[in-house]
Amino acid sequence: MSWFRALKDTTRSGLSVERQRLEPLVALRGAAGLAIVITVSLTFFGPAVAASSAFGAFQAAIATFQRSWRPRPELAVASGASLGVSTFLGYLTGGHLVPFLALLILWTFLAGLSWAAGPTIGIIASSNVAMMLVTITLPTSVAAAAGHAAMMVFGGLVQAALVILFPVRRWGAHRDALADALAAEADYARRLRHDPVAPFDGEPLMLARNAAALTPRQARTRPAQLHGTRGLAERIRPVLASLADPAVGVPDEGPERERVRELLGAAGSILDAAARAIRHGAPVKVPPAAVATFKTPDTGAILSGPAKRAAARLGSLLRDVLETAGAHPDTQHPDTQHPDTQHPDTQHPGTQHPETPETQHPGTQHPEPRNENAQLTSPALTRPTVTRPTVTSPALTRPALTRPTLARLLPIAAGAMRKEVHPGSPILRHAIRVSAVAAVGYLIGTALPFGHGYWAPMAAVMVMRPDFSQTYSRAVARFAGTLIGVALATGLVQVARPGTGLSAALAVVCAGLMYLVMRTGQLAAQACIAAYVVFLLGMAGEAWGQTVLERVVLTLVGGLLAMLAYALYPAWETPRLRTWLADWLLALGRYGAAVIGRYAEPDGGNLPDVREALLAARTAELAWQEAASRARTEPVRHRGLSRAAADDAEHALQHIGRVEMLMEAHLPEREATPVPAAARLAKALSTATEDGARAVRERRVPSWQAVRDALADWDGEGVPDRVVRRGAGLLLEALEELSDALDTDVPPITLKPDDPPAPDDPPAPDDRDLDDRKPEGPPGPEDRAAR
Repeated sequence: MSWFRALKDTTRSGLSVERQRLEPLVALRGAAGLAIVITVSLTFFGPAVAASSAFGAFQAAIATFQRSWRPRPELAVASGASLGVSTFLGYLTGGHLVPFLALLILWTFLAGLSWAAGPTIGIIASSNVAMMLVTITLPTSVAAAAGHAAMMVFGGLVQAALVILFPVRRWGAHRDALADALAAEADYARRLRHDPVAPFDGEPLMLARNAAALTPRQARTRPAQLHGTRGLAERIRPVLASLADPAVGVPDEGPERERVRELLGAAGSILDAAARAIRHGAPVKVPPAAVATFKTPDTGAILSGPAKRAAARLGSLLRDVLETAGAHPDTQHPDTQHPDTQHPDTQHPGTQHPETPETQHPGTQHPEPRNENAQLTSPALTRPTVTRPTVTSPALTRPALTRPTLARLLPIAAGAMRKEVHPGSPILRHAIRVSAVAAVGYLIGTALPFGHGYWAPMAAVMVMRPDFSQTYSRAVARFAGTLIGVALATGLVQVARPGTGLSAALAVVCAGLMYLVMRTGQLAAQACIAAYVVFLLGMAGEAWGQTVLERVVLTLVGGLLAMLAYALYPAWETPRLRTWLADWLLALGRYGAAVIGRYAEPDGGNLPDVREALLAARTAELAWQEAASRARTEPVRHRGLSRAAADDAEHALQHIGRVEMLMEAHLPEREATPVPAAARLAKALSTATEDGARAVRERRVPSWQAVRDALADWDGEGVPDRVVRRGAGLLLEALEELSDALDTDVPPITLKPDDPPAPDDPPAPDDRDLDDRKPEGPPGPEDRAAR
């Protein structure tokens, strides 16, 4: 992509306004907290302290809006306290240029590194450094600076107290994450009716998993609807895929396919009903027609083999989803009715989920555990309950998903920051960029005859992010928003001539508007912030004319410095795409080896854990998608991996993951007959993907001869399990598809030593027998191997 097109796209992104769901009650609560802090400060301490405390309360409220699963009061307190400490230390060195520059460089460098601990911590740290540049100008003595810092902490405490006293959808973010995961699977089920190999985006499932990690205090108060459903959702996805895929399921056409389409449509309706109930905290309204589809006894007569087992397991999983989501006890649950199904939902070895009854958080209320193998059918079709022994092996029992407390988070964040201090780290390059720009911007602002030199570094720190697109789009939005906000605030000041009280009220209104529209885009949020700062500093005694021209000019300077710094010292994602692709391939190889190994040792043994391997593969896929998305906006040429090749490789790896997921959906029970050839295939796949990942990094085409040889040996022994053998063949085809995608070299055109025939001469006849001639069509695996 050229620089012109990149700048055009980032400008459009920065100036765009998105349609998002607004949260007026949350915005009102944040504005109310700000109003309380300003009122108390004005009453007892004066306008200058009120401005400092307002910055603390303003930033604390912004922290509660971040996409974080941590309790909101913790974020508010941490934000207010860190801003207070930064302000006090900044004031102590603010009278001397060299010490203050050293502190500014250190503070911005640490804020840049804090992105290694997550975007929430990075945003809070960067915002605190930017606001510190303003707040250190308000105190007039060391004692006053301590008082200002204390009032900033007070602002954070007020916002935290309001979050506790007036909760607005206390578990709303967690409910939305889990509901989004179920809704994504419902949409996936409906798409599978028309496209049996439809792709699935695993991001909602990973987001729901992140939301499921709770602190001990959260675990004691978590609603019952939020327990267990995520684990069930993760288990439903491979069952849906295996039921729809013609490779291991039913043919493309016929009564079996029609029955599968009906089951998939009913599954989508049931999952949607559960998602709505969880999102709103209401009872589940189960669609009767969808339940009737699963209660029809014809399923057992129409389907057979793997499709029959998948349909039975899907019905049992959907029943569990409804019960966990809070369906009424008298509700008819979906459950396929065919009497010869013995295990509608077998927990395979190595696939136990973190939210099973053995690993519940203490004190959490959950539905009563029940036997997974009990049939909810009529007495005539009910089989005797089969009780399986409880697995208590440490290898199969995991601790529940936990989130560290705020005190324990500090060493974890420090460790993540230390890991990024190495050459080539994009986080380290961001930290160096932002610290250098902050120092240069402060020196430029000080040298200019405006008197408020902190505007330039503050604008730069606020817009700089580790990637190119966000930095440039935020810089454009910051400047445009500043123009709009300052113009509106200036016009209002000229008309109303507000005093201290009215300026404070206008500042609160601007802050409330910013809380309301901050998720719709940077342009609207920056306009509200610009007006807020004008009114707040006017309340503190500064004339409005002092903040107009200098604010606009120095904001432009800061934005240009941020953009220039990234151009001169970039951290492009495009050259690192092969590394992300290799990591994804390696994770998929380990996941596939873990799945295939279970067929060789159904009891599990000491084999790698399937669930952990699957999560690692999903994490690697999301990392690749984020990197590829950032690379598409960068104005650099590809280095050995074009956009078309990257898209083809992504498609091939998604195919690999899908085949491995299909094999996981049919893992054998513990007492099943082992498949010895699967052990050799798993080892060959693990070794081949490790070599293939190394080849991808070194810009070579991977070879899969080891996998091909293992499959050839397997065919010589006989195949007792047709699902895994068929899946292994599909896996080899997907691996070869990856090699074809990465083989971007154009073969040279060569001529045989013999004289070529004249253009008008007819071609030489094929002297092979007709039976020996290969049919025309796309090349098969043997053709690609020979080529």
